[in-house]
Formats: sequence, C-alpha cells, structure tokens
Amino acid sequence: MKSLLRRSGVLALSFILSVLLSSCSKPEEQVLTLRMAHTLDQEHVVHKAMVKLAERLDHYSHGTMKIRIYSGGQLGSERELIELLQIGSLALTKVSAAPLEGFAPNMQLFSVPYVFRDEQQLWQVLQGEIGQELLAELSPVRLKGLGYYDAGSRSFYTTNKKISTPADLAGQKFRVPNSQTAVQMVQTLGGAATPVDWGELYTALQQGVVDGAENNPPSFYLSRHYELSKYYVLDEHTAVPDVILMSQHIWNSLTAEQQGWLQQAFADSQVWQREAWQAQTKDALDKVKAAGVEVIYPDKQPFIDAVQPLHQALKDTPVGALMAKIAAMPATVAPVPLAPVTASPATAPAAQEKPHE
Repeated sequence: MKSLLRRSGVLALSFILSVLLSSCSKPEEQVLTLRMAHTLDQEHVVHKAMVKLAERLDHYSHGTMKIRIYSGGQLGSERELIELLQIGSLALTKVSAAPLEGFAPNMQLFSVPYVFRDEQQLWQVLQGEIGQELLAELSPVRLKGLGYYDAGSRSFYTTNKKISTPADLAGQKFRVPNSQTAVQMVQTLGGAATPVDWGELYTALQQGVVDGAENNPPSFYLSRHYELSKYYVLDEHTAVPDVILMSQHIWNSLTAEQQGWLQQAFADSQVWQREAWQAQTKDALDKVKAAGVEVIYPDKQPFIDAVQPLHQALKDTPVGALMAKIAAMPATVAPVPLAPVTASPATAPAAQEKPHE
C-alpha cells in the first residue's frame, strides 16, 4: 500500500507540473503528455503496439498529445496500475482481462476455458456488442476501456512432467493470475492452482514453488520461463485478451476532438498489433523448440470435456448467459475485418529504456 501511495504521489506531482508548464506556454505550443505503464518486456509485440499507439496519437494531434511509456512493471503490478488509473495518477495502462474480473465481474468470461470456437469468433465477440458492453461495465469503477489487443491463447507449461491429457495435471502446482476463474479452471482439471505475481514466477519455477504455469507463446519465451520448463502443451484452454484502459477522470478532461484522436490512434495500433502477434507467436514457438522445449500438440477434446462441470456451474449466471449467446453465434466464414489505417505513421516519442500476467 505504501509503495502504491508513493507511486501515485510521484505521478500526481509530475502530472501537475506538466500541466503547469503547458499553461505557461502559448496555446499553440501546449503539449499534453499522457503517462502509460505496463508490465511487459520492451521486446513484446504488445509493448511495440503501445509505441505505435503513441506514434499515431502524435500524428493525429499534430504533436499536441504525447504518450510516455513506462514498461516492465516500473510503476507496479497490473492491479496497482489499475488503482493508479482510478485515482487519476496514471493516464493509460495495458492489463490482461483476467484481473479485471475483480472490477467488472463479467470479465470473468475470458478466463472460462473453451468458450470460443476459434480466433474468428473471439474477435467477432471483442469487436461486437458483447465486447463493448464488457468495456462499458468498467465505467462505474472509474475506468475507460479503449479496446482490446490480441493475447492469443494460454497453454500449460511444466518444469518436469509432460502434460498430454487432463489426468496429467493431477498433483501438479500451477501458477495462475489473479483470477478466481483461473483458479477454478486448474482445480477442475485436477491441478493445484497457486496465484503468483508475474514478476516472481521465474523464481517460483526455479525453486519449485510451482511445477508450471500457463500463458501464450510470446510471454512464455520473453519471460525466459522456457529456460526452466521442459514441456509446453498447446491445449489453448483460454483466450484472455489484453485490454487498454484509461483513467475515466483523465478521459473526461479531454476535448471531444482529443478523445477522437486517441480512439483512432488506438484503432490503428490494434490493426498493427493483431498482424504482428501472429508473427511473434510463430517466432516464439520456433525459439523455444530450438532451446530444447518439447512442444506438445494434444487432442483438445479431453480437456474440453473435463471443464464441462465449470461450464455447468456458470449456466444460470450472467456469464453463463453470455456463454450461451456466444455458443449460438453462427460460424464465421472469413476473419473479422480490421479497420483500415487512415494516415501515414508519425515519428514515435521515446519510450522508457527498461524492460505479463
């Protein structure tokens, strides 16, 4: 709590100073700097997408709006960053949808295993009515959801035991993010769920506090967890997107024109990120295989069957209603189209020089 208060105090002071300095300039020289923080490595494609967001905002605003990025958890964990947004001490962050279920319960949807038929259906949901309703549910807790980035599918990796079927999870301790649904998923599959902060997971794997974890291929590679994990089973149990959040207070302080610039800049960065994600996923899998990790492609049906009790337990809940609505959606015959990028790139502002849930 003390560390959070220190961070919020420093950020609040720097924000006030930036406003005061801007107010001393001529109107045409005013520059609004928005501070954005996240927990990822700078080599991660999602960090690079945030740099693209900064580039596009600089372009659309003609240099009057900038984003300064603090990467690698410099300003705190995902939950701490969300809390900094709520009090207006930070403008923007990227978090996994998983911890957001503590702020908007229906975000639990994304931590339920095997909800989506395929990637096309996932994006049909994210860019459609359900995805936008979920973002709107963040408003009462002083958060503005700009939209989603691709975070692929999460799969299990282990230090010593090969996982090919749900029965292989028995007796294994798996790290999960701060999500009660993720805990229930692992328990339903027969494993033992152990919440561990992302920044502490390498040591937890090294010391045997947990036997494994689960995440997407880029995060598995860039976290260097492959150095300790011999097996990676692509069961692809959940598709938990990343969410770009803004402080509702700071969003409301922007003019309608500034809000439009920011929303369009995000849309452009989302197009770039979705395309780049595929390339980084393939590259990550190639590199962990080259490093000696055995990548396993299991029959997913036993995993799907094993989590049906969790689906049934949610049947009469609001999340269960969303799941039923998704299940009734017709199959798409083509990928959900991306919005076109409407302007040429601008020069990127410098990001902070330091290195996922």
